[in-house]
Amino acid sequence: MKVKGLRWWIITLIFVATVINYIDRTAFALLWPQMGEDLGMDNSDYALMLNIFMVTYALSKFLSGRLYDKIGTRIGFILSIVVWSLAATFHAVAQGIVSLSAVRGMLGLGEAGLWPGAVKSNGEWFPVKQRALAQGIFNSGASIGNVIAPVIIVYLYAQFGWKSTYVILGVIGLLWVIPWFILNKSKPEDHPWITEEERNLILNDRIENNDVVVEGAKSLSVTKILSYKQPWGILLCRFFIEPIWWFFAGWMPIYLNSKFGLSIEEIGKTMWISYLMAAAGGILGGMFTEAIIKRTSVDVGRKASIVIGCLLIIIGFVSIITFVSDSNYMTFIYLAGLALFGFQFAIGNIQTLSSDLFKGPSVGTLAGLAGTVAAVSPIIMNWFIGTITKGGSYTPAFVAITVSVVLAVLAIFILIRKIKLVDTTIDRIRN
Repeated sequence: MKVKGLRWWIITLIFVATVINYIDRTAFALLWPQMGEDLGMDNSDYALMLNIFMVTYALSKFLSGRLYDKIGTRIGFILSIVVWSLAATFHAVAQGIVSLSAVRGMLGLGEAGLWPGAVKSNGEWFPVKQRALAQGIFNSGASIGNVIAPVIIVYLYAQFGWKSTYVILGVIGLLWVIPWFILNKSKPEDHPWITEEERNLILNDRIENNDVVVEGAKSLSVTKILSYKQPWGILLCRFFIEPIWWFFAGWMPIYLNSKFGLSIEEIGKTMWISYLMAAAGGILGGMFTEAIIKRTSVDVGRKASIVIGCLLIIIGFVSIITFVSDSNYMTFIYLAGLALFGFQFAIGNIQTLSSDLFKGPSVGTLAGLAGTVAAVSPIIMNWFIGTITKGGSYTPAFVAITVSVVLAVLAIFILIRKIKLVDTTIDRIRN
């Protein structure tokens, strides 16, 4: 049996996994008002739970990247989703701060693996010019997850309560393993279902871009990877840009409730608009990059998309500071959507840089390391927002995020003069 366009089926399954991932994590923010009341916790406990998740998430990004480089993406994805699905289910039996901390930490350990795994999988299955589009499809799953999460979670909560909602979400994640195990049998060069045309497309692109991996080759050590300046561009960029997404993922429901007085149901009816705009940004950013690369180069295509996306983020946050008042919450929803559109337009290209700079065995390691660094700044942001919002204003957070976007762009342009494979045969850095 041959499956035409097998790589698109692979990325579709990863997209579905991302949707499930974000439904599971969004549930916490939406269900917290009732969970917190039932468990006797307040918003300071909520901030603590966010950071427990982020700490384990940060650690697991790097560990998962190394693990995926050793065991491959097929088994790596199964391990990740089984861990986070069981963690989601265990929320139903949490009794207090200790047990809830444990399951939040377990959720972070499992969910983190999806990102380095997707970068590595896209590097294996997609030609260079299509990787931003594949990453955009994958990233749009996060947005779609946030679009449909309020509808699904509010419905399940209304029908079954918050504990049963978590059990159902966990079961859905475990069911995903079945089609993944069947479809993703091996890498494209050995897969029995891939067509000859698609195999040649992938393998010839590797030859053309000098990205052929020697059989049995091992990942470079972290020390070796960090001896080059280009990876530092990725790490710093991810550090500065990541709080944007996590602000909306972790604090948007709380912000809408505190500033505009919206209920859980009202938040569910409006917040999806912002994330639908984000999903469009991920897809269009990938398509735009592919078109530019065809006409110019990988370097121009990636950097053009990153700059455009970051400009849209800045416009969105400056407009929020300038135009949003206590009564026009829909203005905030659309401007938040603009910022999220810009974030997704850019982030697919930023994440793909790992596979542009290094060959297969080292991609997961760098992507995982970047993910770990990217989780540190949201932890700082959560503390910062939890502190400054005691006075009721989110404006300092918006200003800080806007400045960080500028720093993210500078990190790319200063440290990655040209996006191409790093020459790892010598110790000195080549631009």
